[in-house]
Amino acid sequence: EDNIRFGNNNASFEAVEAAAKQAAAHEFISALPMGYQTYLNNRGSRLSGGERQRLTIARAFLKNAPILLLDEPTSALDAASEHVIQDALTLLTKGKTTLTIAHRLSTIQQSDKIFVLEGGEIMQSGAHTELLNAGGLYEEFFTKQTGQFTQ
Repeated sequence: EDNIRFGNNNASFEAVEAAAKQAAAHEFISALPMGYQTYLNNRGSRLSGGERQRLTIARAFLKNAPILLLDEPTSALDAASEHVIQDALTLLTKGKTTLTIAHRLSTIQQSDKIFVLEGGEIMQSGAHTELLNAGGLYEEFFTKQTGQFTQ
């Protein structure tokens, strides 16, 4: 509970629980030995990567900041956890200005604008479909990550 409340110390338990549900964290939290009162070791070492990510997303739901900075939000996750987290992120980012830094293109495909960087320079920009149609680095990354050829 305190971990999710971080950044909004005055939030009620009901608000914490609602944020956890939005982040798809409520189920695993409820299964912990003491539920929302379970002590988490330093850096959440008792939790999986996906569970730690969901707690972080729950914090963001509770904080409800208008601007979000997401740095590799789906890195090091298995496919099932990635899917759950992407669904939660879609809900979290709706109506918010969001800057997402990611190597996994599946994380950014729904973005309004994608910037492809190489050597610190912007090489391409546009929406997912525009970048695929334009060829270049984005299409190359997409083909490597998905095994799908676009043309």
